[in-house]
Amino acid sequence: MFENLSERLTGTLKAVTGQAKLTEDNIKGTLREVRMALLEADVALPVVKEFISGVKERAIGQEVSASLKPGQVFVKIVNEELVRIMGAENSKLNLAAKPPAVVLMAGLQGAGKTTTVAKLSKILKEQEKKKVLVVSADVYRPAAIKQLETLADEVGVKFFPSNEQQKPIDIVNAALEHARLQHFDVLLVDTAGRLAVDSEMMAEIKDLHAAINPVETLFVVDAMTGQDAANTAKAFGEVLPLTGVVLTKADGDARGGAALSVRQITGKPIKFIGMGEKIDQLDSFHPDRLASRILGMGDVLSLIEEAERKIDKKKAVKFADKMTKGKRFTLEDFREQIQQMDNMGGMMSMMDKMPGMGQMVQAAQAAQAEKGMGQLVVIINSMTVKERKNPDIISGSRKKRIAMGSGTQIQDVNRLLKQHKQMAKMMKKVSGKGGMMKMMRGMKGMMPPGMGGGGFPPMR
Repeated sequence: MFENLSERLTGTLKAVTGQAKLTEDNIKGTLREVRMALLEADVALPVVKEFISGVKERAIGQEVSASLKPGQVFVKIVNEELVRIMGAENSKLNLAAKPPAVVLMAGLQGAGKTTTVAKLSKILKEQEKKKVLVVSADVYRPAAIKQLETLADEVGVKFFPSNEQQKPIDIVNAALEHARLQHFDVLLVDTAGRLAVDSEMMAEIKDLHAAINPVETLFVVDAMTGQDAANTAKAFGEVLPLTGVVLTKADGDARGGAALSVRQITGKPIKFIGMGEKIDQLDSFHPDRLASRILGMGDVLSLIEEAERKIDKKKAVKFADKMTKGKRFTLEDFREQIQQMDNMGGMMSMMDKMPGMGQMVQAAQAAQAEKGMGQLVVIINSMTVKERKNPDIISGSRKKRIAMGSGTQIQDVNRLLKQHKQMAKMMKKVSGKGGMMKMMRGMKGMMPPGMGGGGFPPMR
C-alpha cells in the first residue's frame, strides 16, 4: 500500500530536506509535486486542496524560517498534516456499554464484511479478552451464513445459527436475547451487502439498527475503490449513524487514496485496516504510523506489536536459549526462523515497516523474494532428519536426491546450504559479546533471492 505515493513523496521531499533556506518559490515547486502525487494516488480533490493549504500556511510562516534546519521542518509539517487528514490518532471501538455491546457491520457487496467480522472477533477475543458471539443476518447471498459459521469456528468464537427463511430483524433479535442470557460481552452482526445504496436495503438495515441499538456501526469498504470508497461511505453515513470505517484489501491498493480521503470526506474515523486475506491481517488504524510509512520513515511500533502477537514465544525462548549455550544452528532451526518470519507476513511486510526500507522493498522484487523464502522451506522438507541436523553430510548424491524431491536444481540446494552457513556464523556471533551489532552487520548476506547478498543478484 502507498508504494507509488511513497516513492513520489520521498523523492520530492528529499530535494527540499537539505535546503538552508525555504522561500515561497521553492516551497511552491515542492507543493506542486506533492499535489500531483496525491492526485495520482486517487486522493479526493477537496482533501488534496485542504492538505496543500495546511502545509503551505505553516511552511511559509515563522515555524520554518526560524528553524536551523528548515528543510527537515518542512518534512515534519508534511508528516503532521498527513496525520491530521487521516484522523490524528487511533480511534478505538467503544465497548463501554451494558453487555452485550453490539457492533453492526454494514457495506457494499464484495467489500469483505463477513471476513472482517471474523477478523474483528479474533482481535476482541485474543487482545481484548472478550466473550464474543457472531451472527449473520445476510439471508440473500448464498452460503453467507455458512461462511461466517466456518470462520467463527476457525477463530474460536461462538456462532449464533440462522437460515435464509428467517427475517433479518428476527435473526438479530434472537441473537441479542441469546447473548444476554449467555453473558456475552460483544455481539457482532454481519448484514447483507448492497450493490448500491438502494432505498429498500437501506430501510432494512435502518430497521435492524433501530431494533438492536448498536454501540458501534462500522462501514466496511474496499480500499481499492479509491476515493469512491470515501464517497460511498459518506452516502451511507447520510442514512445510517456510522461510528467508524473499516478499510479492507488495503494491501492491494498501491495508491492509498481511500485511507487519505475517508476521514476528511465522511467525518468518521477509520478504526481498522485490512492488510491481507489471512484471518489475523486486520490492524488498528494508526494515522501517525501510516504517515510515517508513506514518508519512508517506517513503522517500528506496528512491527513490534505484530511480533508480540504472532511469534511463538515458547519456540523463540527455546531457540534463544539454545543459541546462548553455543549449540549448533541446524537446518531445522533455519526452517523454523523462516516460518516465524512468514507468520509476521513475510520479509517484505517486515521490511516495509522498517525505517528507510520503503524504496528497498520496491527494488527488491517482492514477489520473487517471498517465493525464494518459500523455496528454502520446500528444499529443507525434502531432506532427512539426519541431514537437517547435520548439513555437513550432504554429499553430491544427496544434493541430487534433495533437488529432485523438492522440484528444484542442485544449485538451489547449494545456495540454501551457503545461506545456512552464513546464518550459522551469524548466530555464533550473536551468542558472544556485542552479538547483536555483529548480527546486523552480517544481515546483508542473508537476503533472499532478488535482495542482494548471499550469492544472489545485487539490488539495482
